[in-house]
Amino acid sequence: MSWIREGELTIIERFCANIIKAGPMPKHVAFIMDGNRRYAQKCHVERQQGHSQGFDKLAQTLRWCLNLGIREVTVYAFSIENFKRSKEEVDGLMDLARQKFSRLLEEQESLKKHGVCIRVLGDLPLLPLDIQELIAQAVLATRNYNKCFLNVCFAYTSRHEISNAVREMAWGVEQGLLEPSDVSESLLDKCLYTNNSPDPDLLIRTSGEVRLSDFLLWQTSHSCLVFQSVLWPEYSFWNLCEAILRFQMNYSALQKARDSYMEERRRQQMERDQAYVTKKLQQEGFASHGDSRRRRTLLQKCTAMREERIQGFLQALEHKRADFFERLCTVSA
Repeated sequence: MSWIREGELTIIERFCANIIKAGPMPKHVAFIMDGNRRYAQKCHVERQQGHSQGFDKLAQTLRWCLNLGIREVTVYAFSIENFKRSKEEVDGLMDLARQKFSRLLEEQESLKKHGVCIRVLGDLPLLPLDIQELIAQAVLATRNYNKCFLNVCFAYTSRHEISNAVREMAWGVEQGLLEPSDVSESLLDKCLYTNNSPDPDLLIRTSGEVRLSDFLLWQTSHSCLVFQSVLWPEYSFWNLCEAILRFQMNYSALQKARDSYMEERRRQQMERDQAYVTKKLQQEGFASHGDSRRRRTLLQKCTAMREERIQGFLQALEHKRADFFERLCTVSA
C-alpha cells in the first residue's frame, strides 16, 4: 500500500467537503491512530494484520486531508512506551516500519507530484540502525518539498521531547551561544522536534480513549481535542468531517485563547527586557527610571542582541540535526 492513495472524492464527499470548506478549516491535524489491536481482535486476525490495516487507513486519510486542503498532518506511529510490549509485537512493528519506509523511497515521483515533505520526529537512536538509515534517506529526499507535510512521530513521547528541548537549550548555554536569560517558553518552542510546524489546530484520537498518551502535550494546549469511538482501521471520511465540524464550532473560542496566550507571552518578554534595562541603568549610576532616551537605546540593543544569539543558536541546532541524518545516509551508502 502506498503512502498516499491516488484518487478523488466521490460526488457526495465532494459536495460535503465544499460545504465544510466554507467555514474555518484546520491547517494542521494530528492523529492518535488508536485501535489497531482491538480491530485485529474484533476481526479474528493477527495483531500484525491490524497494524498493517492501520497503515492502509493512514494512506487513505492523507488523501482525504489533501482533498480538504489540510496541508499538514502529524501522526503518533510508535511511542517509546511501545517498546515495553511483547518482543514479537515490537519486532513485527519494526518489520512493518522497514517495509513502509522502503516503499516510501520507491514512491519519489508520487511524493514529488504532491510536494510531500516527510519528517520523522522522535528519539531515533532508540531504533534499529537500518530503520534509522531508511528514515534518514526519506527525510533528506523530501526535505525541499513544501506543498504539504507529514510528520511521523516514531520512538516518541512528549515528555521525552520536552526534556530533549531543555537539554538543547542547556547545550546552547554551555557552548556560549546563549545567555541563561535567553531561555524562555518561546525558545523551548523552537527546540522541540516540531519546531518547523505550527501547533495542531485539531487533534483526533480514535478507539474511544479520552487521553493524550504523552502525545504533543506542549503543542496542543490551544488545540481542539476530538475523541471518537471508531477504531482506527475503520475510520471514514465522515468521521473526519465530524471532527472538523467540531473544530469549527469551537474555532472562535480557541482562536481567542491562543491570541490571549501569545499576547501574554509577549508581555512577559517585555517585562524581562525592562528588568534587564533597569538593572543595567543602575549599574551605570542612573536612577531606576533612568534617562528615557538611554532606556530606549538599551532596550533596543538588548532585544537585538538576544535575537542575534537565538538565531545563531537555532542555526547551530538545525545544523546538528541535519548532520545526524546526513551521517546516517553516509553509513548506508
